[in-house]
Amino acid sequence: MRTVVLGSGGWGTALALVLLDNGHDVTLWCRTPAKAEEMARTRENPLLKGVPLPEGLNITGDLACLEGAELVVSAPPSFAVRETGGRIAPYLRPDSVLVTVSKGIERDTNLRMSQILREATQGVCPVVALSGPSHAEEVGLRLPTGCVAACPERDAARLVQSAFMNDCFRVYTSYDIVGVELAAALKNVIALSCGICAGLGFQDNTKALLMTRAMAEITRLGEHMGGQRRTFGGLAGMGDLIVTCTSIHSRNNRAGILIGQGKGVRQAMEEVGAVVEGYYAAESVCQLAEREGVEMPICRCAYEVLYQGKQARDVVPELMGRAGKDELLGTAWL
Repeated sequence: MRTVVLGSGGWGTALALVLLDNGHDVTLWCRTPAKAEEMARTRENPLLKGVPLPEGLNITGDLACLEGAELVVSAPPSFAVRETGGRIAPYLRPDSVLVTVSKGIERDTNLRMSQILREATQGVCPVVALSGPSHAEEVGLRLPTGCVAACPERDAARLVQSAFMNDCFRVYTSYDIVGVELAAALKNVIALSCGICAGLGFQDNTKALLMTRAMAEITRLGEHMGGQRRTFGGLAGMGDLIVTCTSIHSRNNRAGILIGQGKGVRQAMEEVGAVVEGYYAAESVCQLAEREGVEMPICRCAYEVLYQGKQARDVVPELMGRAGKDELLGTAWL
């Protein structure tokens, strides 16, 4: 199958390698032609160090590579998805399948990534969301990984499943694109929050408390928006939350640690050296929760720390001092 991966970050590159391993004709598109030339010359991506890029992987900065593509993977940062969608729209065909692997919610519109792409491309072809607990570093090393391909159009989800699935990369299908995408975006906010807790010196009890109650928030909003409860207990929900909150591979977690240690938000993101999606998602999630009237105290506190200058240590007694509740009433995914 002729495939194009848009976005030469670590995740886009790792997915290009999965597709190449499966025998597809794969082109990796870089936004910057100079980066494309450098990667083509060195056969390495600085964001995926130690993973060689085979000669069979085409690397380019020319969008003309989309001509005739059957499968197009959209992997830019969330804030660049709309612009990228507009640029690729003229090349897409009704029989193409567009896969979004970006994780976030658009500021102000509060749209999910698949909704943005459908708008930007005028719905010319199906859009599938691929998500799950999947660090690019480990996928690039061919370590066993599982994801979910979500789309209301079953044939499109199954095509993506077939294109990506192999002995190291297992893919399940789902019709619940709403739940899968919301889980993907919200877990980044929680991973940042877990990092802040670690930076403050809190340990395992605190992290377990935060992750579990955050899943209640994520599920509450997800169900309200039309997602399915079971999705939040699956790979795209609890699975992705676990891996992002507990791993040093997580940019969100690393940025949170730095903030908890007292560094400014901008300084922390600069030290991480790559896009920290949880920062952008925190604002969008709070906008969405307020608009929909859904209570999300952890995400609200994260927003106050990231955007309003509130001290991270000050939100802890605020969260711990909330009125007592029954855990099983409105619980997460049981």
